[in-house]
This record gives sequence, structure tokens and C-alpha cells, in this order.
Amino acid sequence: MTISVAERAELRTAVGELLADKCTEQDVRRVMDTDDGFDRALWRQLAEQGVLGMLVAAEYGGLAFGAQELEAVAEETGAALLPAPFISSAVLTVALLNAAGSDDDRRRLLPGLADGTAIGTVALTGAAGTWTPDGVDVRADADGNLTGAAHFVTWGQVADVLLVVARTADGVGVYEVGPDAAGFTRTAATVFDPTVRLSVFTFDNTPARRIGTAGWEVVQQALDYAVIASAGEQAGGSRRIFDMTVEYLKTRVQFGRQIGSFQALKHMAADLLLEVENATSAAQHAAAQIDSSDETADSAVALAGFACAEAYETITMNAIQMHGGIGFTWEHPAHLFLRRARTGLHLFGGTRLHRERYLVSKGA
Repeated sequence: MTISVAERAELRTAVGELLADKCTEQDVRRVMDTDDGFDRALWRQLAEQGVLGMLVAAEYGGLAFGAQELEAVAEETGAALLPAPFISSAVLTVALLNAAGSDDDRRRLLPGLADGTAIGTVALTGAAGTWTPDGVDVRADADGNLTGAAHFVTWGQVADVLLVVARTADGVGVYEVGPDAAGFTRTAATVFDPTVRLSVFTFDNTPARRIGTAGWEVVQQALDYAVIASAGEQAGGSRRIFDMTVEYLKTRVQFGRQIGSFQALKHMAADLLLEVENATSAAQHAAAQIDSSDETADSAVALAGFACAEAYETITMNAIQMHGGIGFTWEHPAHLFLRRARTGLHLFGGTRLHRERYLVSKGA
């Protein structure tokens, strides 16, 4: 469903206001140390706003929005450092079911994902973390039993809708595994960013049910939406930490002057503003190309995949430096942004893969 620019702005404002109230820095630090790692009450509120069902068709309880609405909301979740399985469940899992599932699959699974009563994840890549067909380490036999391991499974410990990408005799397939299936084990991974939980899934002759008959192409479609959402979060996070840094430059006084008046810091801030605007443009352009089914969509998504991630890391690293000594303390929020930025360099393909995909799309 297409909505107007004004309606999209209203959606973004509503989400931003909710997160400003319920996802402050103090809230983020509080929930990231809990067992679940996210606030289930806030999760229900996001569901009530329709955020969790943005990509779900209306007949399954969603809003049937597109990539542009997704990207706009993701800028707000990124700015707030939302610790929640938003991309994992509402984006990657939903998009994969949209692309691979039958009507029965979608009718059975999508309503719960849209209203927040279910949480989804996709076990996709092996220990190498390549996010490519060659990187899939789980294998499925002719009866649909799975063997192997999947790493970097986002929010795998709290998920109850479990989709697994596995090698088959004829390529790659998508399978559904029950949370209590025999031979299935999930283990929480040690993470650099406590606001993004990761797991390792292992399968030992685990019974599974195949979702559809399509191969890697549907997985790539779902990954494209995850990249769009990640790029939106990176753009939103970049802008938030940049604004915090500029405010600090205006208020911090050294040698009787605001440090923002120092020429070197002015130049650094100007360069970072360009990074923020470039990241935002790349994320929004990729979303628009996906929605219009433009033939350049592949290159636009790939560009957003590496440009936004790299800009976010650059901005957060410089923001810490510009804050001086206080920026290097764990108590300062800049460190939370840096950790989210570093994590985003590797999830859903990583910047190297996105660069390679961009070059291929351009015929280089």
C-alpha cells in the first residue's frame, strides 16, 4: 500500500515520540542487561502502532506498507538504539514468509508476528558469516531433517517462529523448525553490542517443515529488506550521535571559548554532516528503488549496505574523539552508538559483500 509523504512523516513522528518516552538511554541500559534483552511492554506498544506489521498484508493483520515506510521508521529505532528484535522479526522473518511461504504459511504465522505475540528469526549463515549461498552450513535431507549449525542468528533466544535456510540436494531451501524440536539447540553468543542479541543454532537430525519450494532468490529478497532497515537505523543513529556531538561542541568551554568555535572541530563537524546526509540519502534512495521495482534496486540496496554502515562507524568514532575524555567512558552514550555501528558492519552481508554486489550490478 502506498501512503503519502505526509502520512509517512506522521508515522515516523508517532514512532519517534513513543521511543523518546519509552526508549531513553536509561531504558536501553536497563533492558540490555535483562535475560530477554528487550522491553516486552514496549514491544506490545510498537505492535499497537502497527510497526511490527508494516510489511504484513492487511488480510493477515498488517498494514501492507513498503520499504520507504520501513526505512523511515527504522531511522527512529536507530536513533533510539532500540534494543528489540525489530529487524529480526518484523523485517527479515516477515519478508521471508512473504517471499517463500504459501498462503497457509502466511495465514498461520504472520498474524502473530504482526501483533507481537510471536517473535521470529531466520537462521541463515554459518560460522564464516558470509550471508551467501556458499555460507549456508545447515543441510536438509530428503525427509526434511536438518543437520549442522547456523551462527549470528538475531534474537534467537527469544524467538518462537524459527525459519532455517538449509542446503538441499537441489540448492537452498527454507524450513520451519519448532522451538522444542528434537535435536535442536540454541546457545546465546557473546556479543560486542549488548543491544543486539545473537545466537548459535545447532541441529542434529532435527525434523523440519519446508516453506515453499523457492531457493536463494527468496532469501535474498528478505535480506534486501533487512539491509534497508539496517541502513535506516544506521542513518538515524548517525544523525542522533552527530546532533549530540554538535550540542556538546556548543556547550563545552575550554580556554574561555566554546570548543565548537575551534577551526579544527568546525571542519570535523562539517565532514561528519556530509556523512550523515550521504547515509540518509543512500538509505532512502534504496527504499524508494525497492518500492518502485526499479531495475537499479540491486545496486541501490548494495550501496546503502556499505555506505550507511561505514558512515555510521566513521561518525561514532569521531564523535567519541570530539567529546574528549568523557567520550571514552562507558557511561557516555557515544559508546552505545559505536557498538551498534560496529555490529552493523557485519550483519546481513557485511560491507565487503555489499561492495562486491554493487560492483557486479554495475558490470565492473
